[in-house]
Amino acid sequence: MSRQIPESELILNADGSIYHLHLKPDNLASLVFTVGDPDRVPMVSRYFDQLDFKVSKREFVTHTGRLNGKRVSVMSTGMGTDNVEILMTELDSLVNVDLTTHRVKPMEKSLEIIRLGTSGSMQADIPVGSLLASEVAVGIDTLMQFYPSLEGSQAWASLVQKTLDLSFLPYQASASSDLLQKLPSDFYRGVTLTAPGFYAPQGREVRLKPKLDDMIGRLGALEIDGLKMTNFEMETAGYYAMGKLLNHRMLSLNAIVANRPTGEFDKEAEKTVDRMIRAALDVFC
Repeated sequence: MSRQIPESELILNADGSIYHLHLKPDNLASLVFTVGDPDRVPMVSRYFDQLDFKVSKREFVTHTGRLNGKRVSVMSTGMGTDNVEILMTELDSLVNVDLTTHRVKPMEKSLEIIRLGTSGSMQADIPVGSLLASEVAVGIDTLMQFYPSLEGSQAWASLVQKTLDLSFLPYQASASSDLLQKLPSDFYRGVTLTAPGFYAPQGREVRLKPKLDDMIGRLGALEIDGLKMTNFEMETAGYYAMGKLLNHRMLSLNAIVANRPTGEFDKEAEKTVDRMIRAALDVFC
């Protein structure tokens, strides 16, 4: 018999729903789209043929319904890999833990989780208005310092550590190849850097000068096997790493709304995001 998880480790609400997401297992589809902004959830669910369930708690808003006969959920996460860790752990628990007995189920279930996010390009030739799928993600946050080591190549992680002279080893994980292969050719593919903040951790200077000089230039110049680092954001590496450890199928799609080398911001960012949403629903539903 599997280990019984203490109630203090996997917390439930009074109605039996999981603590942060406020979901019960039957509220969740096996195909889940995630967005950072709670206001973006209805931007996705408005395309559903029917909407069966809605709930919100803190920054976590979930809509579940059907599109083209397929059951699908969309949920918001807030920003950062700390929120991704909560999301991924609780989504996994909804499908792989018996919440009544607090024991791991004998048959593991794998979810399909697709992030629909915004991002900034670090290459001048990836323009604003582009759509980009993260083939590989490198996290320069410290989330994976607290989890088992990831299998597979960490070449990008080591190169980023050396380039930025970081005191810790970043982590590297990849998208699920079967999900990636379903995308049309107009999606760029790239290597994504996941940062623990929006300003200095992504090389932005407002009033405070970042400690790391020319971060975009140094990272944008890196190359392994003909691939270059393409974009910054704040969640993808956490998704890919947690997905790898928990055996869920992951893909992160990025609406490129800023080009950092040229200093340009997408004046039609909401239209770009909507185009990404519609493209993802067309492909996966």
